[in-house]
Amino acid sequence: MSKQSGRGRVTGLPEWDRCAVMGVVNVTPDSFSDGGRWFDTTAAVKHGLALVAEGADLVDVGGESTRPGATRVDEAEELKRVIPVVRGLASEGVTVSVDTMRASVAEQSLAAGAALVNDVSGGLADPAMIPVVAAAGAPFVVMHWRGFLAGGNVKGVYDDVVTEVVDELHARVEAVLAGGIAPDRVVVDPGLGFSKDAEHDLVLLAHLDRLLALGHPLLVAASRKRFLGRVLAGPEAAPPPARERDAATAAVSALAAHAGAWAVRVHEVRATADAVRVSRAVEGARGTAHAPGAHTSERGAHSPEGAR
Repeated sequence: MSKQSGRGRVTGLPEWDRCAVMGVVNVTPDSFSDGGRWFDTTAAVKHGLALVAEGADLVDVGGESTRPGATRVDEAEELKRVIPVVRGLASEGVTVSVDTMRASVAEQSLAAGAALVNDVSGGLADPAMIPVVAAAGAPFVVMHWRGFLAGGNVKGVYDDVVTEVVDELHARVEAVLAGGIAPDRVVVDPGLGFSKDAEHDLVLLAHLDRLLALGHPLLVAASRKRFLGRVLAGPEAAPPPARERDAATAAVSALAAHAGAWAVRVHEVRATADAVRVSRAVEGARGTAHAPGAHTSERGAHSPEGAR
């Protein structure tokens, strides 16, 4: 299976000829990287449109922080935050994803124009989620999840993180399919940073082929996460703030796109939009290396620019 065919198509969403870019709009006061910046509905819609202008293919709207230690908001507050933003962006023609663990928020968001439900619990947090998504015929992101992170890094112990994440995701996908969501509308996400430390996240990124072998399009959400801070800081220094991890995020986006990911979820869009387009161009060039007329000579043999 080629990377491009392995990237997959999600029924109910546009089809892109490269890894898609999902921009993030957090309508929250406490998200780890940009909490409070887009808390007002007007500001949030404006930000979502700006992300599209910078190259986002779809926009993920969330009204509840899922960072470690975050306190859950109540249903009424989440609806108040999310629905007007979903409606505002959808009315402008934006492909909108709703980031929620509540079936009621998913249902009302889909009615307001959302095209995709992105549930970090994979349907585990709310038993009504899968029936609601199935009834709507909407695409659904199934993330690897081991529970709420209110108590810290919940159950973040693995003997073989890749095998365990793949097996647990497979079981969750089977439950989602049994609940009536169509196979061609299921996306999987390894849940980087959720009940995982930096080493776990890096090993999963190094083995995205194992996740793609599940047979569903893959979403990689690495943006600004703790493991990138650890990589950038090294073993001794303090990690840089979340908003100083965007170049590292774009690097992961290029790697994920090259591996065959369907989409990457990011806070800062422009660099990642460039990264996935470069990755696609390199993929496209791979088949032309030995085409008739292509140069295969030693460096510099036919070009003065090759001399150093």
